[in-house]
Amino acid sequence: MAETDGPERICLGPHDLLAGRNSVAITVRGYHLLLVRDGDRIVAAERACPHEGADLSLGQCVGGRLLCPRHLASFDLRDGSVSPGWSFRALRLFEIESASDGLWLRMK
Repeated sequence: MAETDGPERICLGPHDLLAGRNSVAITVRGYHLLLVRDGDRIVAAERACPHEGADLSLGQCVGGRLLCPRHLASFDLRDGSVSPGWSFRALRLFEIESASDGLWLRMK
């Protein structure tokens, strides 16, 4: 499914990869990620919560925030920051580029 175009850009598939869904779990180069639709944009986030490793694909996206199903903390899908009251690192996010030939992931 994933093709490479240089060391940091990976083709994920067609534009309709999320067709009818708000999120989809994927694995790319050993990274377990979650593609999330947030309004008109698509964001890739690490799939495991940085707090206890909960599977964020079991959570939901509400108002630009990804909710953890285990402890109800949430992550801002603009920068990965965790909701107030929690003291662990931000969620890692990856840029998704929509090009004429599909969706591309930019690894940082």
